[in-house]
Amino acid sequence: MLPGDRSVADEILARLDAAAPGALLSSWEPDTEIDAAGLAAQVRAVAAGLVADGVRRGDRVALLGGNDIGWVVLDLALLAVGAIVVPIYPTSAPAQVAHAVADSGAVRCLVGTAAHEAAAAGLPGVERIDAALPRLVAAGRAVADAVLADRTALVRADDVATIVYTSGTTGAPKGCVLTHRNLHAAAANVVSVLPELFTTAEAGRRPRTLLFLPLAHVFGRVTALGCLWAGVHTGLLATAAELTERTPAFGPDFLVVVPYALERIRKAARAVGLDPDAERAVVAAGEAGRLAEGPVAGAMRAALGGRLRHVICGGATLDPTTAAFTEALGVRVLGAYGLTESSTAVSMSGPGRVRAGRVGRPLPGTTVAIADDGEVLVRGPQVSPGYWGVRGEPYPDGWLHTGDLGSLDDDGYLAITGRRKEIIVTSGGKNVAPEPLEDRIRLHPGVAAAVVVGEGRPYVTALVTLDPPATGDPDADPALRAAVAAAVDDANSLVSRAESVRRFRLLPGAFTVDDGTMTPSLKIRRSVVAARYAAEIDALYR
Repeated sequence: MLPGDRSVADEILARLDAAAPGALLSSWEPDTEIDAAGLAAQVRAVAAGLVADGVRRGDRVALLGGNDIGWVVLDLALLAVGAIVVPIYPTSAPAQVAHAVADSGAVRCLVGTAAHEAAAAGLPGVERIDAALPRLVAAGRAVADAVLADRTALVRADDVATIVYTSGTTGAPKGCVLTHRNLHAAAANVVSVLPELFTTAEAGRRPRTLLFLPLAHVFGRVTALGCLWAGVHTGLLATAAELTERTPAFGPDFLVVVPYALERIRKAARAVGLDPDAERAVVAAGEAGRLAEGPVAGAMRAALGGRLRHVICGGATLDPTTAAFTEALGVRVLGAYGLTESSTAVSMSGPGRVRAGRVGRPLPGTTVAIADDGEVLVRGPQVSPGYWGVRGEPYPDGWLHTGDLGSLDDDGYLAITGRRKEIIVTSGGKNVAPEPLEDRIRLHPGVAAAVVVGEGRPYVTALVTLDPPATGDPDADPALRAAVAAAVDDANSLVSRAESVRRFRLLPGAFTVDDGTMTPSLKIRRSVVAARYAAEIDALYR
C-alpha cells in the first residue's frame, strides 16, 4: 500500500532523493549512465515542462519507444503530474498503435525512433522523445517549484496511472486500467519479499540487473519501478538478444526473465560442449552447483557475468528440467506468477522458499483461491479496477478470474497447470494442456518453437519451427524429421496416449514478434498461428 495518498512517482522520487551516490540506470547506443540525483532532477524538470505545456491531470499520453533512460524519465514525469500513461510496444504495427491511441483517447504520442514516428503518423501530438525532453526541460524553467509541488500533490493513490493494452495471445487488445496504488503495491511487495536480491550486494556496490523485458509490458515496468525504489543499478536493454552481449561486462547479481531466456542459456551450454549424458545427469540429480567445476560451467559462469546468483522467472510456465539445469550452474530459480490485471504480481518464490514446480506463495496483502473448476482467483491491492471504457462491476464475486488453472498445496504454494482458454478438447472429449508438450519439444537441440493443436480434432498434432530457422521445405528432410521426432517422443513421455502428439509438421522460418505470431513477451499467438497455417494443420488430419 502507498504510504499516505500520493502517486507512485512521488514515492519513487522520495527514494531517489535518499539514495546513495553511484550509477542507477545504464543504457547503450549511445552509452548513457545516470545516478539517482540526476534522475530525480530530470524527472522534476520534465514534469515542470509538462505543466508548462498544458498537460492536465487525467490526460492520456501514449509512450511508444524502447527501453532507455528517456522512456523512464517521461514515464515518471507523466505519472507525477497526474497524466495517464498509455505504453505501446516498440514492435507494434501502425494499426495497433492507432487502436491504443484512439481507444484511450490519448492527446499526445511520444515516440522513440523514426520508425515509431512513421507508425504513429497522423495521430495526435506526435513528437520524438529525444526532441521532447530538452524542449520540456526548457519550458519547465518558467514553472515555479511551488506550482509543480501543488500540481503533484493533487495526484492520489487511487487515480488511474496507466492504461495497458494487453498483447493478447487471442482476441483484440483491451485497455487494462492500473492505478498508482496498483503499481506501487506490485513493485514494493516484490522488493519486500526479496531483500536478498534487491538490497544486498557486495560492500560498496549496488545490486545489479539487466532488464530486457519491454518497459511497455507491465512485467518489465513493475520490475523497473521496483529496482528504482530499491536502488538497484539497472541496465536497460533494447532486446533480449542484447542480454548475451551485455551480461559478461555488466555482471548482474540477478535477472528477471521469461522461460525463453533460460532455455537459450541451456542451449548455449550445449553449444560450448556440454555432453548430453552430463546434462541428463544434472537434470536428474537436480542439485544446485552440480556443474560448479569444469570448462563448460566456467564458460557459462563467465557468460553470465560471474556474479549471477538468482533469476526471477515469470510470464509463462518453466519446464522443471530447465529449472534444474539452471540451478546446476549455481543460479537459484525463483518462480513468479502474475498477469497484467494484477500488475504482474500475485505470488513469488524466494531464497529458501522454493518448491519445485510451484511459483511461490501469494505476496503480502494478496489472497489466492482455487475455484471449483481449477481456475486461479486473486484479490489484492495490485488488482486492476477494470478495463478502460467498460462499465459495470469487473469482479461481480469480488475475485479477479485469471483464466489460469492451478492448485495450492497445504503450505500455500501455488502451481500453475495451464491456461483455461488454451486447454484443447479433442473430438473424443479429451482435455489436453498444450504447454507441457510445447515446453519439452522446444528444449531439444535444433527446435525453436512448437505449437500444439487439436481443438475439435480426433488427436493432437504440432507445428514446429527450427533453430536456426529453416529455408525451403524442412518437412521433406528425413534427418530433420527424425531429430524432431525424438523431441516429440520425449514430450509424449509426459502424457497419456490420448494426450500425445501423433503427427507434426516442420515449418520454414520462425515465429517472431515482428510477424505477429508472438507477443512482445515472447508468447505464441495461437489464433494467429492457427489462421496462418490452417492448410498445414488440415493436412495433419488427412
